[in-house]
Amino acid sequence: MPGTGLWRTKSVEQSISDTDEPDTKLRRNLTAWDLTVFGVAVVIGAGIFTLTARTAGDLAGPSVALAFVLAAIACALAALCYAEFASTVPVAGSAYTFSYATFGEFVAWIIGWDLVLEFAVGAAAVGKGWSAYLQVVLGYIFGPNVKTTAEVFGLTVDWGALLLVIVLALLLTIGTKLSSRVSLVITGIKVAIVLFVIFFGLSFVKSENYTPFIPEGAPAGASSATGVDQSLFSVIAGGATSTYGVFGLLAAASLVFFAFIGFDVVATTAEETKHPQRAVPRGILGSLAIVTVLYVAVSLVVVGMQPYTQLATSAEPEGRKTLATAFAVNGQDWAANVISIGALAGLTTVVMVLLLGQIRVLFAMSRDGLLPRGLAKTGKHGTPGRATIFVAIMVGIAATFFEADKLEEMVNVGTLFAFILVSAGVWVLRKTRPDLPRGFRVPWVPLIPILAILACLWLMLNLSVLTWLRFLAWMVLGVIVYFAYSRRNSLLGKRMKEDAGDSVS
Repeated sequence: MPGTGLWRTKSVEQSISDTDEPDTKLRRNLTAWDLTVFGVAVVIGAGIFTLTARTAGDLAGPSVALAFVLAAIACALAALCYAEFASTVPVAGSAYTFSYATFGEFVAWIIGWDLVLEFAVGAAAVGKGWSAYLQVVLGYIFGPNVKTTAEVFGLTVDWGALLLVIVLALLLTIGTKLSSRVSLVITGIKVAIVLFVIFFGLSFVKSENYTPFIPEGAPAGASSATGVDQSLFSVIAGGATSTYGVFGLLAAASLVFFAFIGFDVVATTAEETKHPQRAVPRGILGSLAIVTVLYVAVSLVVVGMQPYTQLATSAEPEGRKTLATAFAVNGQDWAANVISIGALAGLTTVVMVLLLGQIRVLFAMSRDGLLPRGLAKTGKHGTPGRATIFVAIMVGIAATFFEADKLEEMVNVGTLFAFILVSAGVWVLRKTRPDLPRGFRVPWVPLIPILAILACLWLMLNLSVLTWLRFLAWMVLGVIVYFAYSRRNSLLGKRMKEDAGDSVS
């Protein structure tokens, strides 16, 4: 356990040894197929059903398909690094655990705190989207007056989102294997819906809607992204706006990156996988390959079905554009209804797997003493029940009472930061521990990790200035919590003190 103070590292051997503690032991019953299902289940969701049309209308025009490709390249580079790390350190916690073994405790804490942005905030945001679709579907059955929100003591309560979080928390408490089976069924439904969008939508595609493929940059104005809403890169480069043009395309790539978030959740389940050295890399890379093909195909169909200007959020008062919009505009209301029902199913598994990822990160941090150790205790089902309840309460409160505006970008910046540390960590661990057995090896190290870092940094630069300010404020809060609680209660720190005392005596 080299290093001292903030930079003390937890050895890979110690991390693996901790997985055998009786009170915090997870059940190993997942296969490569289960992990691929989890990956596809969480990735095909909010991004494909809600972001595609809106991003095309507001930022990129028809080139939104190219934005998906750019985001997929960055994800693929990071995915290779995740696959090597997960096969080398098959322990719950994903980027948090990987950073603990390479950069030390303080960086591990920061990345764990950062993952809250990706998993918990993401689950709350998608949960509110699920509630909105539930309202649409209930409207088909009971009429348009049905609402999934209510006014209670002057507060707007989103009971639909709260109901979803409670049901999924119960499911995750019962067992991860059961959750995988439920995901398989629902994922099959939403993949069928996505294929329906692609093949049925082709008959409404008009070639003229692809011209211009990259629209000319919009002038600065009320309807364009300027000021703190403008991408940081366009501000640095002197652009007037990041709506359309090259700046718009790059900003769109950073935004649709949200649609790929979740494949890294597969790495958080490594400790519950039967043969993690083989299964985890297959799950990560397999799920990413499947969803990339589907995303590019869907985006090309949607922007081909109607002019991109009609997809802008400013094109109608409520400003909500989804996949269903393109079919409704073409007079196919029945198809729009089918897509809405499919989206409801799709978002269900997204929230479930995001909750799973957050619970496993919290479990890993609690087992290390950086958060209360009681949260790491597992029950008769082999799952961390207390951590599940805690996460469900936090996400339930956020989804029930808070608005979801701007959360996609907040999730993006946190995830990209995690990707950078994981990519750098693979390179570091190759240097410091070349002896470790690796079930999967990233080719061309250090080239691939460096490219992954640069790609993620590039996407981060194309997020808005306001997002950066919020991210920095969240990180400052994390530092305060670490020095106020986590550093003093670190299990690794206590072990090092005991070892030092034994050597003195």
